[in-house]
Amino acid sequence: MANDSGDSIECLFTAAQIEARIAELAKTLSRDLQEVEAPLFIGVLTGAWVFMADLVRRMETAVQCDFIRLSSYEGGESGGQITLESAPRADCRGRHIVLVEDIMDTGLSLRWLCDYLAPQAASLRVCTLLDKPARRRVEARADYTGFTIPDRFVVGYGMDYNGRYRELPFIGVLPVR
Repeated sequence: MANDSGDSIECLFTAAQIEARIAELAKTLSRDLQEVEAPLFIGVLTGAWVFMADLVRRMETAVQCDFIRLSSYEGGESGGQITLESAPRADCRGRHIVLVEDIMDTGLSLRWLCDYLAPQAASLRVCTLLDKPARRRVEARADYTGFTIPDRFVVGYGMDYNGRYRELPFIGVLPVR
């Protein structure tokens, strides 16, 4: 599939496949959190915002939402140096938190986030849309995973390459640059 820039992007997951999987994740999360009063969903900006919006709209329980922003990617590659750019505004102390990630790649960001949030939380669960285990550099796991993918560079559905392609309604593979 070609876009406005002429790049040929191979569709990995269609909008319908994503929608169906998110509905399943929301049902499982709703069941698992049914006894928790207003769990706090924290989305990792910027890639997870589309996923988190669709996920919380399908929840069968009341939730609260907030965001956290890290920087670790430089020119499309993880630099390994994690910097907190924006912390959640919500008080995380004693809260049941669901951390919402777009993609688990090296595991460095996820490990940093878990180390940052877990000491404050009553419980911490991780929900990721995509898991790319072939790139893992440190031990990291998600409690809820949308799709496991091969080691390919993906864009769309909120994920970008140099600020482009977030608007795509599907997840696609960007040709090697």
